[in-house]
Amino acid sequence: MTSQVSSPAGQADEANDADQAGETVLRGQRTPHAEKAGVGEKEIRRLDRVIIRFAGDSGDGMQLTGDRFTSETASFGNDLSTLPNFPAEIRAPAGTLPGVSSFQLHFADHDILTPGDAPNVLVAMNPAALRANIGDVPRGAEIIVNTDEFTKRPMAKVGYETSPLEDGSLQAYNVHPVPLTTLTIEALKEFGLSRKEAERSKNMFALGLLSWMYHRPTDGTEAFLRAKFAKKPQIAEANVAAFRAGWNFGETTEDFAVSYEVAPATQTFPTGTYRNITGNLALSYGLIAASRQADLPLYLGSYPITPASDILHELSKHKNFGVRTFQAEDEIAGIGAALGAAFGGSLGVTTTSGPGVALKSETIGLAVSLELPLLIIDIQRGGPSTGLPTKTEQADLLQAMFGRNGEAPVPIVAPKTPADCFDAALDAARIALTYRTPVFLLSDGYLANGSEPWRIPEVDELPDLRVQFASGPNHELADGTEVFWPYKRDQQTLARPWAVPGTPGLEHRIGGIEKQDGTGNISYDPANHDFMVRTRQAKVDGIEVPDVEVDDPSDAPTLVLGWGSTYGPITAAVRRLRAEGQSIAQAHLRHLNPFPRNLGEVLERYDKVVVPEMNLGQLATLIRAKYLVDAQSYNQVNGMPFKAEQLATALKEAIDA
Repeated sequence: MTSQVSSPAGQADEANDADQAGETVLRGQRTPHAEKAGVGEKEIRRLDRVIIRFAGDSGDGMQLTGDRFTSETASFGNDLSTLPNFPAEIRAPAGTLPGVSSFQLHFADHDILTPGDAPNVLVAMNPAALRANIGDVPRGAEIIVNTDEFTKRPMAKVGYETSPLEDGSLQAYNVHPVPLTTLTIEALKEFGLSRKEAERSKNMFALGLLSWMYHRPTDGTEAFLRAKFAKKPQIAEANVAAFRAGWNFGETTEDFAVSYEVAPATQTFPTGTYRNITGNLALSYGLIAASRQADLPLYLGSYPITPASDILHELSKHKNFGVRTFQAEDEIAGIGAALGAAFGGSLGVTTTSGPGVALKSETIGLAVSLELPLLIIDIQRGGPSTGLPTKTEQADLLQAMFGRNGEAPVPIVAPKTPADCFDAALDAARIALTYRTPVFLLSDGYLANGSEPWRIPEVDELPDLRVQFASGPNHELADGTEVFWPYKRDQQTLARPWAVPGTPGLEHRIGGIEKQDGTGNISYDPANHDFMVRTRQAKVDGIEVPDVEVDDPSDAPTLVLGWGSTYGPITAAVRRLRAEGQSIAQAHLRHLNPFPRNLGEVLERYDKVVVPEMNLGQLATLIRAKYLVDAQSYNQVNGMPFKAEQLATALKEAIDA
């Protein structure tokens, strides 16, 4: 979905996710789908933000439901942020707590930064979904439950001895008991589907109900369903009918006396054309844009791994842009093919997650030795080993920095939001192509699967990444003979020439054994090895990266320093504290190797430096070692992103300490 925004940029304070006060109006409303629904006068309450969580069994289609609600919300013009959360198993045991899948969406009429700390509305498709999520739901929130699933056996599976719908345990919430399964089957009688087939559409009934409840557009979802099931028109129309039935149920039932409006975020975005985008999709588009701006074919050598596989899936669709994708038999083959493509003159890319980085480490070291441009995309997840494949973590920073034998420095770039993955991909490609080096891009599962609005850039806004291949001799010997030296460097960047195989006169050796400076011949000379090691390090140290920007409106004594996906929660927490009168500064790093040149000077200005990370203190370790600053770590490794309230509390304690 895309939407046009023609308003000036604005900013609102994400100070209180629970603040839902809004204007109330009474208005007659007519369903757009059914003449029989009639006209009823219901209260419509205007809100500035809402957090909704869809939760159910991993086979209930919660990710699809959340994605469709998000797409319609994006087309409506709200700012939004999402948090999909699902099991690692393809089909986890039905009705169990480990099998619960959820999708949280935070949307607002102003600038927001996170998927929200706690849902204002929980849609629970079964007892397991209710039990797994009720701890996050604040008192007074709305809970919509599928009563058809609250029978003895499903409740016993998750430890309910009595029905929570009847024993008073939910009296602190506004509970809406809805027989979703029964209503869906009844709505689809005319289609002649089996009970099992009809039940599968109950997520669309729930989507229709929530679409009515929050006045979401509906045409896009109906078009999506007809396109998705184009080869099965009966199934397509059944899903559309279930969706409409959910809308009509909200319109006609007395249980939902109030619906809600959240106006478009007209003051939030700079003028432009926007679409909702996930981090992995933005990264894919960024890689394609980089290859076009460099006028190089894009080659992806990859092995499927959660949560990076979506990049392989997406790039395989774009052969028309000169993209070539290779699904290798393993991680080592994937990066080997990508490095070979880089040697052959392509923009070589390999995608993986933490376990795959471990397998690719030797070839990354080879790329350092060969000094060829190569992008290593690491979509971090919970570890160690297989760990938590579908959960998020930031624990690969030290692996990216040091996880190779010998002195093998590699630049590291980290996006901060899903949309920023596009720009980070361009930045990583710039560094790789300019300095002839492999580059790490560290995203994570939170960014990869989460989404937000993204302004589609104009082509003339993109950087020029074109490079010049070596075309002839570049060195003159003492006797006047002109030769090609593959390791004769550019004096500014220390990059060696990029010689495409097959170019006459540019034949040269490649391999992992140490090379002689200039000639590239095999060399075991100690002095030469010392020189080459130091030169490769100097090349990385000399990479031009922007200075880190500091948000400090009040000469605060405390700085909170972050990197990667902690940007949203940190910024939301900082806004909360400032709204309470606290003085705190914020800085966020995209470039982790090399660090921005002004970082040391920035750190020295503050009495306290706090570094929140979804690991056990990896950036803090690097900061302490390089700048001798007593950086304080605040860490979380539970597979989920920070909550703004949680961070605000921790930062306030650091300020007061």
